This record gives sequence, C-alpha cells and structure tokens, in this order.
Amino acid sequence: MEDREAVLYQPIEKTGRGFYVVVGILGIILAWAAFAYSRQLTIGLDVTGLNRPVYWGLYITNFVFFIGISHAGTLVSAILRVFGAEWRRPITRAAEAITVFALVLGTGNIMIDMGRPDRLLNILRHGRLQSPLVWDVTSVSIYLTASLTYLYLPLIPDLAILRDRPGLPRWRQWLYTKMSLGWTGTEKQKHRLERLIGIMAVLIIPIAVSVHTVVSWVFAMTVQPMWHSTIFGPYFVIGAIFSGIATLLIVMAILRRAFNLYSYITDQHFSNLGLLLLVFAFLWAYFTFSEYLTEFYGNEPAGMRVLFAKLTEEFSPLFWAMWLFNFIVPFIMLSNRRTRTVNGTIITSVLINVGMWLERYNIVVPTLTRPRLPSPVTSYTPTWAEWSILLGSFALFAMLYVVFSKIFPIISIWEVREGEELAAHQSPPVQAAEAAAD
Repeated sequence: MEDREAVLYQPIEKTGRGFYVVVGILGIILAWAAFAYSRQLTIGLDVTGLNRPVYWGLYITNFVFFIGISHAGTLVSAILRVFGAEWRRPITRAAEAITVFALVLGTGNIMIDMGRPDRLLNILRHGRLQSPLVWDVTSVSIYLTASLTYLYLPLIPDLAILRDRPGLPRWRQWLYTKMSLGWTGTEKQKHRLERLIGIMAVLIIPIAVSVHTVVSWVFAMTVQPMWHSTIFGPYFVIGAIFSGIATLLIVMAILRRAFNLYSYITDQHFSNLGLLLLVFAFLWAYFTFSEYLTEFYGNEPAGMRVLFAKLTEEFSPLFWAMWLFNFIVPFIMLSNRRTRTVNGTIITSVLINVGMWLERYNIVVPTLTRPRLPSPVTSYTPTWAEWSILLGSFALFAMLYVVFSKIFPIISIWEVREGEELAAHQSPPVQAAEAAAD
C-alpha cells in the first residue's frame, strides 16, 4: 500500500517545472485582470458596458455561475457520503475544494459589480430583513463557513500523516503540526471526527440548496419579465448541481493527468458521474422547457418581448448554443456507452460549463435590455475590462486550486485507506456481487 500511496505525496514533496509554468501563466493573467480592475476602481463603472437600465452584466453572470459550480462538493461529497457510496472516496476532497474556491470567486464578483466595494458594508449597517439581497449575503456567508469546516475536518488525519513524514521543509512541518490539532489517530478521536463529518454532511445539503434558491429569489422576487417565476428556485438548484458535476469531471481529468492518479481516479468514476450528468441534463431541459412554455402560453406583452429577444433576435445565437451544449451534446455523448468514455465525458463537461454560463447570461441580460417599465430597447456589450476580469476570475480559481493541491493532499489518504480496508474485509461473495454490478 505504501508504494501505491507514494503517488499521493509527490505533488507535495516534489515540485516540477510544470508547476512554475502554470503558476507563471496564471500570474500573468491575474496581473492583467488586476490592472483592469484598478482602472475600474479609478474611473468607475464607466469602463464597463453597464448602462441604464442594464445594471447587471458579466459580473452578476459570473456570480451566479460560480455559486452554481460550488454545488460540486455538496453533491459528490455530502450526498454520496450520506448514502454510503464507496466510490466517492478518492474524489471527495477535489469536490470540496471546488465548493470553497467557487464561493470565494462568486462573492468576489459581487464586490466587483458594486463598483465601490465599501458599499458592501451598507448591507451590514442598513440591510433590511425584507430584502432578498440580505438573504443572499446571509446564506452565502453561512454556506462558505460550513464549506470551509467541511473541507477542513477530513483534512485533519491527512495533515497528521504529512506531519510525521521525514524530510519535509520546516515551514510545512510547522503548518501541518498546527493544523492537525494534535491528531494521533486514537479510536476516540476517530469516533469524534466521523461524527462531526457526518453531522456536517447532513447540514450542508439543505444549506447548499437554500443558497442557490435564495440566489434565484434575487431575480424572482422582482416583477421583471421572465424573472418573476415560481420555479426559479428548483430551476437554479438543478442547474447548479448540473454545472457542479461538469466542473468536477474537468478537475478530476486534470488532476489525474497532472499527478498520475490513474489508479485512484479511475474510468469508473467518469462513467458514474457521466450518467449522473445525463440525468441532470434531462432535468435541466425539463425545467427550461417548462419555464419558456409557460411564458409563451401566457402571451404577456413584456414577457414576450424578452422571449423573442432570446428565440429570434440578438440573443438567439447564445440561446440555441445553450440548448446545444446543455442538452443535445450530453444526450448524444452520454447516453451511448461507446461515447461515454473519459475523453467524451470531459468534452461534454467543458461544453456544459460553457452552456451553463450562457444560460446565466441569458437570464440576466435580456430581461434588463427590455424592462417592464416603458423604456427604449437598450443593448449591452461587455468591454475589455469586463472580459479581462472574467478571465482573471477563472485564473484565480485555477491558481487557488493549484496552490491548494501543492500544499495539501488532493485525495483523502485516510479515507482511501479506510475504504481499502473495508473492501479487504468483505467476504468474496460480496466482492463478486459488487464486481458484477459495476
């Protein structure tokens, strides 16, 4: 087992040239995004394409998108842990890290959209409980705190394992010693940790569902056309899990290739998550079709203006690309075992993330260009500053993930050991039955 585990320590104990190349490229992108943001802070939101009445654009699209992909950790780690799915063990930490970093980027885009970040304090000082914006800040803050806790608790035994490994730099020894909280692996400690992780797994599921429901209510509690919808809550939650699974699959593929984790992140993981992705593709299509059919059948003038802007006018290329990437491609690629390969699943996941970003853009912008109040039709074109900050957001997400995987084990060592020990103690008939089921 020690020889097999050696691959898990390599990212931490050995730094190759590829790490510095990736960090350097991401650093350049972040520097350019920082320059663009500094221009926005200096000049104001005039450097963006935002206008009256289009007050929200790329930044709010990014906010909804990143909050959505944060559901990867909730689904794969929490839900699968509650249901006892053993195949989840090698990918739980990768999913939990996505949750935390996506939440950080999502809240960051809100501050960028405000123009003046200091105005965020107004919500704390003068916020009203009747405001969905206050609900949003509260739910996201609780979710981020719970997600950080849920990421940290399973890290403790691994930090103790690293603490006891010889030859590590002094700063790593100090960091792992402090963060492992004196873990020695006694039965009492294991019992307490398992109990805490179990409690957090149960708690974080309704918290995550409430977060994206509240995000949807920021739109649905208005009377703007195609926002004032009763199904926006479950619609947003389904879309969040959908994009979260796709993001996890992309991250798994990168980690497997970069760190040679083929014996841990197997083809079966991609197949299982690919089938789950297919299920959510159908759920997404169902909710999307229901939403647009209801709007069309109602024939309300303000809603029809927005609807036709998406179906046949300037937003139609984005709308039909959204359907292509989110339903048609997943249906073709994932419903057939011959195309539901690792490469096929990864390609589909990339396209789904593009499609889900387009979906969020199609929700935010078209309605604002055709508001319910009398107003001339307005266009919105993102500027170089917005695109630069968008690119910087994804670069920062990647940078946080790269640094995290360099400092901490990206696969939970103790959970994998525990799973292998459980498998070793199973009777041969049980193992044969499970093999036949796979």
